[in-house]
Amino acid sequence: MPENATEVTAAGIARLAGVGRAAVSNWRRRYADFPQPVGGTGTSPSFALSEVEQWLRDQGKLAEVPLRERVWQAVAGHPAGAGRALIHVGCALLLVRDRPTAWLELAGAPDERMAALLPQAMEHVLTARLGPEVDGAHGASAPEPAGVHTAGAHEPGGADGADSPESARVHGAGSPESARVHGAGSPESARVHTPTTQELLPSVPLLRAAAELAAGIGAGQAFEFLLGRQLDANPRQYTLTPPQLAELMVDLAEPPKDADRAAREQPVRSVLDPAAGTGALLRAVGGPAALYAQEADPALAALTALRLALAAEAPRRAADGTQRPAPGPTVRTGDSLRADAFPELAADTVLCHPPFNERNWGHDELAYDPRWEYGLPARTESELAWVQHVLARLRDGGTAVLLMPPAAASRRSGRRIRAGLLRRGALRAVIALPAGAAPPYGIPLHLWILCKPEPGVRPAADLLLADTADLSGPAPDAAGPGRAPGGKAPGGRAAGGKTPGGGRERFDWPAVRSAVLDAWRDRADVEGVSRVVPVIELLDDDVDLAPARHLPRPASGGGASGLGEVRDRLTETLRLTTGLVPPAPVPVEPAHRPLTTVGELARAGALFLHSGTAVPGSTAAPVLTEHDVLTGAAPTALPPAGQEAPGAAAADDPVLLEPGDVVVPVLGGGTAARVVDAATAGAALGRNLQLLRPDPAAVDPWFLAGFLRGTANHRQASSHASTAARLDARRLQLPRMPLAEQQRYGERFRELAAFEDALRTAGRLGGRLVQGMYDGLTDGTVTPG
Repeated sequence: MPENATEVTAAGIARLAGVGRAAVSNWRRRYADFPQPVGGTGTSPSFALSEVEQWLRDQGKLAEVPLRERVWQAVAGHPAGAGRALIHVGCALLLVRDRPTAWLELAGAPDERMAALLPQAMEHVLTARLGPEVDGAHGASAPEPAGVHTAGAHEPGGADGADSPESARVHGAGSPESARVHGAGSPESARVHTPTTQELLPSVPLLRAAAELAAGIGAGQAFEFLLGRQLDANPRQYTLTPPQLAELMVDLAEPPKDADRAAREQPVRSVLDPAAGTGALLRAVGGPAALYAQEADPALAALTALRLALAAEAPRRAADGTQRPAPGPTVRTGDSLRADAFPELAADTVLCHPPFNERNWGHDELAYDPRWEYGLPARTESELAWVQHVLARLRDGGTAVLLMPPAAASRRSGRRIRAGLLRRGALRAVIALPAGAAPPYGIPLHLWILCKPEPGVRPAADLLLADTADLSGPAPDAAGPGRAPGGKAPGGRAAGGKTPGGGRERFDWPAVRSAVLDAWRDRADVEGVSRVVPVIELLDDDVDLAPARHLPRPASGGGASGLGEVRDRLTETLRLTTGLVPPAPVPVEPAHRPLTTVGELARAGALFLHSGTAVPGSTAAPVLTEHDVLTGAAPTALPPAGQEAPGAAAADDPVLLEPGDVVVPVLGGGTAARVVDAATAGAALGRNLQLLRPDPAAVDPWFLAGFLRGTANHRQASSHASTAARLDARRLQLPRMPLAEQQRYGERFRELAAFEDALRTAGRLGGRLVQGMYDGLTDGTVTPG
C-alpha cells in the first residue's frame, strides 16, 4: 500500500456500499479475501480505501464510488487530519473560484510540480480575499484592520473601509494586531497560513478531486458539503447553530418595518459575531455587509474564514478588465470576553450564539472592565457578560440578537443586570423557542433582542415577550380514520432536528418563524403567543423575564367552543373506528406452511432490498424517517428553501419511495412495517430503515408487510447488542402461497392497518379533549354543570 494512502473505517465502508455496519462486520467474517486492516485500533480498524473499493467492485456491491464520497473519504483519511485537509481544500477552492485559469494551468502539471507552484498561487488569492498574512514569528507589522468603525467614522469604505484587502486574514496570537488575544495558542497554530509545498504534496490528489466536485456543484457548495460532513462526523466537538435558526436571527436583526427609510436602505452594514463557531450566523446574512467574526479556537476560526470567503460573491470584473474580489470577512482568533479583537468597532448588527454556563469566563480579571455598564455579572452569569459585550460593540441604535439559555431570564443572581437593561431600554424582546431548536436540544432556548440606547432618546417603556412552545409537535389529528399507514397526513410538519428517538423534538419551523417575526414586527398582544408588557410590571424582586410566566397558555382545544368541535370529531371518529373493529377470530389448528425468507426472495428477484441513508435536509425530497414509520406520520418535510438541516451532509443518490414499497425499521426491536402509498411516494428513504420492493406479479405488498409484523418473526430475525436490537430483514420469513391467496391475506392486513390508524386519530382527539376540559375547568372558561 502506498505511504499516506487514504484509509476508511467500517462506517465509511458501510456508507460506500449503502449498508449497515453490521453487514461490513459480516463480510469480514465470511470472506477470506476481504481487505485486512492497515491502521486504527482493534475495536475500530481502518482499511485502505483503494483496496476496499476494488473488493466491493469485485463482489458486485459497488459499481462506482460517488465523487462526493471519494472526496470526503480523502479528507477523513488525510495524514495531517481532516481539519488541516479542509483548510487545504478551502484554499484550493478559493483559487478555483477566483482564478480558474490559473488553477487549470496548475492542474495540468505533475503532482510534485503542482505542489511546488500552489503556495504562490494560493497566497495571491488569499491575500486578495483575506488580506496579507502576518508573520507573528518575526514580529512583522500588522495592518490596521479594515472596516473597523470608530466613533465618527462609522461608514465603511475608503482607504480604511471594508473594501480594503487587509480586512480579513485570521491573525495569530503573536501578531501585533492580536497582541491582545492571549490564550489562543501559538502564533503558528492560530493563523491561517498559506500551506507550504511539503504540506500540500500529500493533498494534491485530494485538491484535484475537490476541484472536480466544485466543477459540478460550485466551489462554495463543495466546501459546505465537506465541512458539513466533518461537523456531522464529530457532533460532540462543535456547538452548531441550525441554519433555520440562523436565518431567523438575521431577520430579527433587520430594521423593523416602521424604521426610518435611511436605516432600512443603508447599502452596506457591519455585522459582528463575537463567538463565531462555524460561522453559521454570518453565513446567513444576506445582501452587502461587512462581516466581522471572532472565535477562540484557531482551527475553527480558519475554517470559518474560508467558509465565509467562499460564500461571498465571486470577483467582479472592473471596467479596465481586471477582476476585483468583493471584500472578505474579518476574522480574528481569541476569547472575545478576555481579549476583544474589535475594541473600537461600532457595528450595525451583532449576532451571537455564546457558550452557555461557563464558570471560567474571566470574572476576576475583568472585574473593572468598562463594558459592564449594567453591573458586573456574577461568576455564574457568563451569558449576561456576553450580553453586555455585545451592547458595547453596537453603534447607538444598533440591534443585537442573542441565543440564550432560559435560566438567564430568571436566575436571581442576574436580576440586577436584567433590571438595568429594562430601565435603559436596551432589552427589547425575549422570545422562547420550542425545545429542539438548537443544542442543547432538550430545553426551550430564548432569543434576546437588544438595542443600544441612543443618547437623548427616551428609553422604551415596554418589553415584548413571546412564547412559541405551543407550535411544536405534530399536528393534533394528522391522520384521518380509515387512512392506511403511508397516507399523507394533513398538516404534516417540518423537521427541526432529529426525531424524538434521536433526542430532539420535531416541530413546524415555518410556523415558528412566522410567529416570531410577526410578534417582533407587529409588537402586538396575541393570546398565548405574545404580549407587550410595561417595564414597570417586570421590575419586581425577581425581574423574571421568562415568557411562560407572563403568557398563560390558552386552554387546549381553543376554549369551550373549540372543545365542542373536538368532541364532535372524536364522536365521529369513534363511530367509524367501531365499524373497523376486526371480526371475532375463529379458532383453528395452527397451519404448517412451507416458508421462505426475504433473502431467498431477493436472490430469486421477487423483491429488492435497499438501505436508507437520507436525513431531513440532505436531499431535495422529503424524507421518510424512522419516527414517521413508527407513528404513521407523513414524511418529514424539508427546511426552508436553500437551507440544510443542522449537520446534514448531502445524500448521494437517495433511495426514493414508490407505491407498493414496504419499509421496516432496523433498530429498536419493535414490530412495524409501512406500505408506501401514492401520497408518500417520492420521499427519500431515511436512516435506520430498510426498503423491500416486491415484484407485484410475485408478492403482494400488504401480504408482505403483514407477515413482517409477526412478533415471532421479528424475534428470530433480530440480533441483540448490549443496548439495542437490530433487525436483519433478510432473515424475516414468509409462507409460500399463490398470489391470489396472498391477496386474501393482504386485504385483511390492510383492514387492520386502517383500524390501527383510526385508533391513533381517536387517541389524539381524546387527548386534546381531556386536556382541554382540565384547562377549561381550572381557568373558568368551562363550568362543571
